[in-house]
Amino acid sequence: MHLDVLFRVDVILPGAAYTEKSGTYVNTEGRVQMANRASFPPGDAREDWAILRALSDVLGRRLPFDSLAALRRTLYQAHPHLAALDEIAPGDAAGAVRALAAVEGTPGREPFVSPVKDFYLTNPIARASRVMAECSALARGRVLEAAE
Repeated sequence: MHLDVLFRVDVILPGAAYTEKSGTYVNTEGRVQMANRASFPPGDAREDWAILRALSDVLGRRLPFDSLAALRRTLYQAHPHLAALDEIAPGDAAGAVRALAAVEGTPGREPFVSPVKDFYLTNPIARASRVMAECSALARGRVLEAAE
């Protein structure tokens, strides 16, 4: 029996939206870009790094940074190319193709299937929504019974 059958836990952390936090992003071109927050997050929402840092304390595995600047220093030490803002690191496409060609195995004949069983119920917020439950039921060709 799989653990996902035994346990189902939904955790919603109060993360800020991308416009409410500073971040380092890599665009589809491979260019590293930095963005500054446009506004402060509302209520109890926090930047992701701050949530993970606080969670690490609770779990007894304290992360080695206490500020965004310290996090970035740690990140740049581990991945120096992320410090090269607005540059594109040269890639080795031919080497990547050679590495893939060297992978052994036999492809199966079974068709590809989506791992998403119900698009309308893919996250805890959607699963708690009456509207999304109705959308899910309609997509499956069922009619929801009125809530009592």
